[in-house]
Amino acid sequence: MEARKEQRRKTSGNDRTKPASGPVRGAASAPKPKPPVTKTADSDVSSWTFLSNHTHVLVCLAADPESTLRDVAARVGITERAVQRIVAELEAAGALVRERDGRRNRYQLDLSLPLRHPLEQHCRIGDVLDLVLRAAA
Repeated sequence: MEARKEQRRKTSGNDRTKPASGPVRGAASAPKPKPPVTKTADSDVSSWTFLSNHTHVLVCLAADPESTLRDVAARVGITERAVQRIVAELEAAGALVRERDGRRNRYQLDLSLPLRHPLEQHCRIGDVLDLVLRAAA
């Protein structure tokens, strides 16, 4: 702080338009987060998948509507909190309904709902799930 005051005293009024040298506050760059790594059969390491985590959650719940969110998280490879957020978003969009069954939840999917992106709106959720689950059988 004293160094800045001393620098100000040394400069005249005309020289104050020069930018100050030295580090800029808040300019320290934080390390960029790495994308999630998913192992596939075709390669040792891949950083992306064709289907979103929302689709992965739907696939899990379509295959087993009584799955716990912890089980879904383990299968998808994301945190349980992320699955809770995705389920809440899917519920708000009308893609699924959460029904209480004793101490557990049961999930009923609306297979007739169209996909959200304009390029995909001609397809229904059921079309995608049928494709993925049929291939898995």
